[in-house]
Amino acid sequence: MLLLRRIIRVRQQSSVFAQGFSESPLKSLRYSSTSSEIASSPKSASPDSNSVEPENDEKPVIVLFENHGFSKTQISEIVKKFPQVLSANPEKTLLPKLLFFQSKGLSSPEIAKLVCSFPSILARSLDRKIIPAFDYIQELLQTEKKTIASIKRCFCLLTWDLQIYARPNVETLIQIGVPDSNIATILHYQPRVFLINAVRFKEIVEEVKEMGFNPLRLNFVIAVLAMRAMSKSTWRKKVEIYKKWGWSEEEILFAFRRHPWCMMASEDKINGVMDFFVNKIGYEISYIAKRPALISHSLKKRIVPRGSVYQVLLSKGLIKKDVNLPFLFEATETQFLDKFIDPHKKLIPGLLNLYKEKLEDAKR
Repeated sequence: MLLLRRIIRVRQQSSVFAQGFSESPLKSLRYSSTSSEIASSPKSASPDSNSVEPENDEKPVIVLFENHGFSKTQISEIVKKFPQVLSANPEKTLLPKLLFFQSKGLSSPEIAKLVCSFPSILARSLDRKIIPAFDYIQELLQTEKKTIASIKRCFCLLTWDLQIYARPNVETLIQIGVPDSNIATILHYQPRVFLINAVRFKEIVEEVKEMGFNPLRLNFVIAVLAMRAMSKSTWRKKVEIYKKWGWSEEEILFAFRRHPWCMMASEDKINGVMDFFVNKIGYEISYIAKRPALISHSLKKRIVPRGSVYQVLLSKGLIKKDVNLPFLFEATETQFLDKFIDPHKKLIPGLLNLYKEKLEDAKR
């Protein structure tokens, strides 16, 4: 399948919106993106424009939002962030966009959240900006369900011109042989990765290649995501933290190639996890470097509670120090209880309570 290769062409104006509202009582409306858009600045509106006195025109806009499930607090926030909305034509400018989001499966609370987060989306042309952005994402992900999921994870996708910002970055990955499925996966779960300057994106891709990542593997795009998520100075700081704990540059690179997420942990998280495993559990630094996935687990919700159980079992001679540590922390809750707690309930009656207490501590 070469569906992603089609993204190089610029899509013609979509008819999706018209089709999506074939049963709507508003189907006769022309969702024009010319005269019905909101002016980007109040100053740009002339005395003869759509701008009217607040007492006459604010109410219809507010009523429209209220009828679509927006709370008074949300409406106030929208007006504060984007006061130009009060001069918009509710039926010609706002309603078609709300109905479009609704037709694509967004619930009223989700639409309200989208508009509150990015109220300027109401000023974007439905036909020339919003629909093409939706169609482009769907072309990459191939299903509307995944498209909606991606948009929910990153509402700002619909506020960017994806043909200008995302497409060149997607093409960069295609050109070096990254499989379509891997591009779709990263877009589905971490869509923000593509919203970056094309020059910087290419630099990151080249750096990841130089580190020895294989473009055919999913870890390649995850590594791109990791480096995209932080500045160069933040990257250097994290490298220095690992060095402080005794990792060599070779071990850092090995760990990153094996589990790119280890560089996405915060500086405090890295220090906390390393301190627990090295100083409290007593594992060698090199052991953690070879198993970097351990760093990605939640310190409070998983590492400390399960590590505490491990310490008790070890002190009682019920477990060996060289136990499969990754399994202990990566196992599902049921697997962990079956393997490390249930067999020792009679011998250590308080073991389960200890574990539960540590889990409760994580909630505080």
